[in-house]
Amino acid sequence: MKLIVGLGNPGREYETTRHNIGFMVIDELSKRWNIPLNQQKFKGIYGSGVVGGEKVVLLKPLTYMNLSGESIRPLMDFYKLDVEDFVVMYDDLDLPVGKLRLRMKGSAGGHNGIKSTIAHLGTQEFNRIRIGIDRPRNGMKVVDYVLGRFTSEEMPEVQHSINKSADACEKWLTVPFFQVMNTFNA
Repeated sequence: MKLIVGLGNPGREYETTRHNIGFMVIDELSKRWNIPLNQQKFKGIYGSGVVGGEKVVLLKPLTYMNLSGESIRPLMDFYKLDVEDFVVMYDDLDLPVGKLRLRMKGSAGGHNGIKSTIAHLGTQEFNRIRIGIDRPRNGMKVVDYVLGRFTSEEMPEVQHSINKSADACEKWLTVPFFQVMNTFNA
């Protein structure tokens, strides 16, 4: 069984913001695999299904970004999942729009959703897909930038990164994450 989590903030006002790119990938996987996100529990909205013989749970924590671990940990405990059966996807200011970086461990790098996840899991060693959103320019505050929307010029690259992240998740269902990492970080 695999748990795939996309980080973001709940509510219409945040739907298409940079900070919600993890949610966007979960929406893509939900559509691609025909897994409706129709269950609400564990401080999140989730759905489960079987893809290629593997049971999969898709989760969007509804705790707001800074408390994401409060949703992830109880769901992992309920399904008795090990951290190697979990991947989290989230926005990364240090990568250009459209770029991905897959890792099996690491610090939060200033990302509050990952800080919360590390705190609740008690480890930094878990699979992650960092999705580039680039850094703000012209003196814009980071909080305003991440809660802002992508420009129309960025949207083709954004859609590419969403599809590529979904492809990486799909590959992970059949091969170990380090192999997925080697393929998608190339």
